[in-house]
Amino acid sequence: MQRFRYKVVQVREGLMGGKLSDDKLERILNDEAADGWQLKAITAADVKGRLGPGGVEGLLVTFERPV
Repeated sequence: MQRFRYKVVQVREGLMGGKLSDDKLERILNDEAADGWQLKAITAADVKGRLGPGGVEGLLVTFERPV
């Protein structure tokens, strides 16, 4: 049975949220792939912001790779 390791990356655009650029997401996917990670899932979520108690809209990008 093959075992996997997982990594979750929070992605949001700008300090106060805003529209996520395709280029930013593509860069993250390519950087992780270069390190051997494969995309498992992309989930929309409230990502904790740096200011205040609330979150901003963003993505949780989950990667996996064999152990």
